[in-house]
Amino acid sequence: MDTIEDQVGSCADPPQPCGKHRRRDFGRVAVVHDWLTTYAGSEKVLAQILQIWPDADLFTVVDFLTDEDRDKLLGKRATTSFIQRLPRARTAYRTYLPLMPLAIEQLDVSGYDLVISSSHAVAKGILTGPDQLHVSYVHSPIRYAWDLQHRYLSESRLTSGLKGGIARVLLHYIRIWDQRTAHGVDAFIANSSFIARRIRKAYGYDATVVYPPVDIRSFALHTQKEDFYLTASRMVPYKRVPLIVEAFANMPERRLVVIGDGPDFERVKAVATPNVTLLGYQSDIELIDYMQRAKAFVFAAEEDFGITPVEAQACGTPVIAYGRGGSLETVVGSDDARTRTGLFFAQQSVADVIDAVARFEAMGAFDPLVCRANALRFTAERFRDELLDVVAKAVGHRVSNELPHTAASSVAAAGSARRSETSWI
Repeated sequence: MDTIEDQVGSCADPPQPCGKHRRRDFGRVAVVHDWLTTYAGSEKVLAQILQIWPDADLFTVVDFLTDEDRDKLLGKRATTSFIQRLPRARTAYRTYLPLMPLAIEQLDVSGYDLVISSSHAVAKGILTGPDQLHVSYVHSPIRYAWDLQHRYLSESRLTSGLKGGIARVLLHYIRIWDQRTAHGVDAFIANSSFIARRIRKAYGYDATVVYPPVDIRSFALHTQKEDFYLTASRMVPYKRVPLIVEAFANMPERRLVVIGDGPDFERVKAVATPNVTLLGYQSDIELIDYMQRAKAFVFAAEEDFGITPVEAQACGTPVIAYGRGGSLETVVGSDDARTRTGLFFAQQSVADVIDAVARFEAMGAFDPLVCRANALRFTAERFRDELLDVVAKAVGHRVSNELPHTAASSVAAAGSARRSETSWI
């Protein structure tokens, strides 16, 4: 069996790509996720992490996944916190946010050599010891506690009054806890350069960028486009779907199809005009069909990464996106038709969306093959390979630079006695 040192040495030898077609043994592995209630973007990342370490044990604050969604996580049931048993935890788990720092700290991962946290809230706060390696894949530092606090308070109508004051105090203490627990992470991974900058600002640490996996194979290329635009997302305030619909209400000659539901659906319905078709929630098959046929995909959110625009490009469909956040890293805005896959608008305003659509129409056809090629930068295989590379290098740093040679040998020897081999191709 390869020792940790042997494996790390092979990873350090260029030009072989770390992880690709190679066996990795990192001892007992624990994977920590914030909460499991739906299968969305962060859960797709979690699924790929579990593909790398299928024997890992899973930990989370609450786990209410359906059997169908659980199958995508290799059927794993997580070890959960006390919040799982609190009243209305299934539907109102977010109301227990003030208790989540305590809850995540009560999950015992002391028996594991490697801890991988998948975190957009509290998972990175899991307690680990000096002889454990903690690698945290951060979707974002807690958004509502850091730079997006004021937007969160405004959207939640908590800008004043007693509830608003309590919310500000709670977020203040969560921010202190979140910053403190960053010291327990040995290596940060960010899902975009945008998030890497946010990590640096919030925690003071650098992060390696590993873009999330996108299921490119499910979104087949379609070169024939029809005369309609598409937007699709969960209708929550920061997605700005009402903004897109209002813009198209001012362009009656342009047709827009809207897929998705959520809290903002009534607002969307109130501003929709006859040229806007609201389809509500649709199956993946229906979503892909519309994505393949659309003239362009319209995206107005400031996302950490944003998987949906990549899925649209995989279908050969260009993207009209808000020019901030992850979209700047996934959409190629260029005057060169040989490389461009979309264009950006500068402000989240009706006027800017209208202007962007007009510019899109004036630019002429986009090449579906170029859009598809750009999407291929974000495959699940590439994600697994790069994540494994970062973890192997973190192990190497720990073994060669942080532990005394005798301790390093002891850790490697003790781990090898109880490790199970993991094959990944």
